[in-house]
Amino acid sequence: MTQESPPLVKSAGLISLATIISRILGLVRETILLALFTRFQTDAFYVAFRIPNLLRDLFAEGAMSAAFVPTFTKTLQRQGSRAAWRLASLVINFLAIVLGLIVLLGIFNASWIVEAIAGGFSTQPGKFELTVLLTRIMLPFLLLVALAAVAMGMLNCHGKFFIPALAPAIFNLGSILVALSLYFVLPAYGVDPIAGMAAGVIVGGALQVAVQLPSLSKIGFQYTPSVAFDHPGLKKILLLMGPGTFGLAVTQVNLLVNTWLASYQQEGAVTWLNAAFRLMYLPIGIFGVAIASAALPTLSAHAAHHRNRQLRDTLSSSLRLSLFFNVPASLGLICLSHPVVSLIYERGRFTAADTQETGWALIYYALGLAAYSAIKLMVPAFYALDRPRVPVLISAATLALSITANLLLIDSMGYQVLALVTSLAALLNALLLYHWLQKTAGALQTPRILATFLKVLGASLVMALGTFALYQWMADAVLPATLAWKALILAVSVTAGVSIYALCCRLFGVPELDQALELVGRRLRSK
Repeated sequence: MTQESPPLVKSAGLISLATIISRILGLVRETILLALFTRFQTDAFYVAFRIPNLLRDLFAEGAMSAAFVPTFTKTLQRQGSRAAWRLASLVINFLAIVLGLIVLLGIFNASWIVEAIAGGFSTQPGKFELTVLLTRIMLPFLLLVALAAVAMGMLNCHGKFFIPALAPAIFNLGSILVALSLYFVLPAYGVDPIAGMAAGVIVGGALQVAVQLPSLSKIGFQYTPSVAFDHPGLKKILLLMGPGTFGLAVTQVNLLVNTWLASYQQEGAVTWLNAAFRLMYLPIGIFGVAIASAALPTLSAHAAHHRNRQLRDTLSSSLRLSLFFNVPASLGLICLSHPVVSLIYERGRFTAADTQETGWALIYYALGLAAYSAIKLMVPAFYALDRPRVPVLISAATLALSITANLLLIDSMGYQVLALVTSLAALLNALLLYHWLQKTAGALQTPRILATFLKVLGASLVMALGTFALYQWMADAVLPATLAWKALILAVSVTAGVSIYALCCRLFGVPELDQALELVGRRLRSK
């Protein structure tokens, strides 16, 4: 265990706790959406939310944090707090100007945007127009999520992880309350009630910024309403963000292409893919993003002081910890895909047929779960090392291959191939990133990482077989298929699976198990 491992685990644990709350509320929001509205309406909502959602992933969990945190950290350590606060203020003001203009242009050109990402909707009366309306309502979310990302970066650099990670939970809570409040009101004014979900996104985004303001005040942040486009720190962040945005975007750009192709498939295809991706993204948010967010300030500090050995040790430890959590999560989602979808989504207007389609999409997405999480961790490492062009080129290559594969296979295999190709592209992307990261930073303890992967994979396979067998045995019992019974047998199966996995990891000598148990013990002792 490296010297950085205990604080890394502790920080990742805090982020994971907050992220679990956020993801659960996100699933509640998603369940309400799918239960209250038809596939016609949810298809329109998902497409309308695709552009701001894309920017949310890139800013809040990607290029913004990856570019801002290293630059802010160096400024804070080398020039002091006053210079760091001024840099943060310049970034906020720049984003307000640029993204404000983008939002206005997007509102006036919403029809073109929808045509570009979901041209198939124009053949369905009313669907295209509804999507345009929802797009116009939700576009201001771009600015709100960017401001939230800057606040998160400042707090993370000061060792404050819990509140920034909890902010998305406030977003989801605000979205739910607004949507439910407007559901019965909007039809009286001749407005489709799903517009309430779109309004909830804006209110939730504002709350996501507001909840971080008290913590910013406590660390001494002083905002200055000034603009200086020639400031070296701002220029450095923009230079990193330019290629960095594309470097992190391979999965998200794939989703845009998938949305366009899915819009020409049967009604519901867009919804099934999005619902499956939401479930697959739960462990990524809990483990992948959490570990990456906790590791980034440490990686940035090591890079700033040219401590390459410590940087490699931290990165290697982070990758092993990511594999420990995400490989079993991947196989768990695969073996219990349809029961999970049924339990979470199947109610109201989300039928058993929707469960079948979404379950298969979830299986294909889950194949790439560990790769997605590794990408979240490795790409920011290139930024910390001032080498953002490497992930750009890798992303460009994998993106081109995935788009080509989708275009060739969509007609014969249907919308499900979009999820499969996305996972394969993420796997290739992760392998190439790892290869070039070693060329940039030096050897990353590959034998230890490979040994951890093989042990974790073996333990995960035993877990998946045991969990699936136990679930099938309980599901075959002659009992009514009520929601409570579904929840009980799934909970028992998952609990048994976690126990099997922990036991196998102990037998196989996986050291990351001790890190996880240490984290749980610390939580219990603190309570």
